[in-house]
Amino acid sequence: MYQFFVEPGQIDVENRRVVIEGGDVNHIKNVLRMKVGEEIAVNNGQDGREYRCGIVSLHEDRIICQLRFIKEDSVELPVKVYLFQGLPKGDKMELVIQKAVELGAHAVIPVAAKRCVVRLDEKKARAKVLRWQGIAQAAAKQSRRGIIPAVSEVMSFEGAVKLASSMDVKLIPYELAQDMDKTRQLIESLKPGQSAAVFIGPEGGFEEQEVELAKEAGIVPVTLGKRILRTETAGLAVMAWIMYQCQ
Repeated sequence: MYQFFVEPGQIDVENRRVVIEGGDVNHIKNVLRMKVGEEIAVNNGQDGREYRCGIVSLHEDRIICQLRFIKEDSVELPVKVYLFQGLPKGDKMELVIQKAVELGAHAVIPVAAKRCVVRLDEKKARAKVLRWQGIAQAAAKQSRRGIIPAVSEVMSFEGAVKLASSMDVKLIPYELAQDMDKTRQLIESLKPGQSAAVFIGPEGGFEEQEVELAKEAGIVPVTLGKRILRTETAGLAVMAWIMYQCQ
């Protein structure tokens, strides 16, 4: 079944009416070639509910659907995971965002760490974030998420640490950390309703000063094993572990 995201105002529960507008109209009519009577799933990207609808009529600029029922059981993880990803080279960020969304990340925060090779000016950063948000939305559709995870503006490492400081569980994989039991205990300590901050360094890793700053904010250095993982692998490894633990 195909899923589409709409604005909350496009779902009228009282009158059991849903209106789809924008780019999805062309996709439904001309790409998927869907017909009146076919069933689709609609989400408003906020409450995690899935609204099952039947297509009633197809128009030039909108598609009218009838709400059949609301699927209440959420597909979202019971914890909110914020992935703080050091800016990688090339298009690796696109892969990280896509897979993190599939694995259940609540939000992705690009971080300009000191060893980042990529340096974005304000204009380029704004364009990148728009593209990244589009990738997050497409991944949310594909994986049938109940929300569209946000991709934030690029943050400084200091700003990221400040944002994460109030979260419940905070970890930063670091090559000098050695205690796997600590990693296991941190992830297993997550409880429903809590938030988790996961910091992932760029290709060159985090500088020692950055790790010390993180520790001062209660962010715990952990190991992910004896092998050194690429920046685009490390965050996904943590996300998969959290998903397994909390699902």
